[in-house]
Amino acid sequence: MPIAAHLDDQFRQGRATIGARDVGRERSPRLPAGEVRLRSVAEDDLPVFFEHQMDADANRMAAFPPRDRDAFMAHWTTILRDASVVARTVLLDGEVAGNVVAFDYEGRRDVGYWIGRTFWGKGVATGALRAFLDEVTERPLYAGVAEANVASIRVLEKCGFTISEAPAGDDDGHVLMRLG
Repeated sequence: MPIAAHLDDQFRQGRATIGARDVGRERSPRLPAGEVRLRSVAEDDLPVFFEHQMDADANRMAAFPPRDRDAFMAHWTTILRDASVVARTVLLDGEVAGNVVAFDYEGRRDVGYWIGRTFWGKGVATGALRAFLDEVTERPLYAGVAEANVASIRVLEKCGFTISEAPAGDDDGHVLMRLG
């Protein structure tokens, strides 16, 4: 069964698996608990980002392993030095909630985000991505997301992304989504 049909089938049945929890489709839309804003990434944000990416539940949902501190800091140094990357810190009521970035990957323009677990379920990811897409207007944009990360797929869908064909031979449990 194609990935899109599989996910749609889960939603039609009213249930989707997120990590170890089952979540019903009929959940009411959530509004951010406060003001979601974006700003340029500051060096002081990096330790917070590091802690966010160390969360085991987040790693399982994203199907992405954590980096040790040195590798993480080297990765972000590279990101911040690359003029083609647009990187923003996500703030909720002035508190660092995560980050969102646009970058070149395999000949396409991708977007990615990471939101700290204490900010999940508050509409922060959706609000941050919407604001980011107002700033980064180039299209098409792509996002790779773990097939089992239904919450992130919904964030992307709310922002206008649709499931695209997976690259031939892509068997890593990720789907490719496209905007524009």
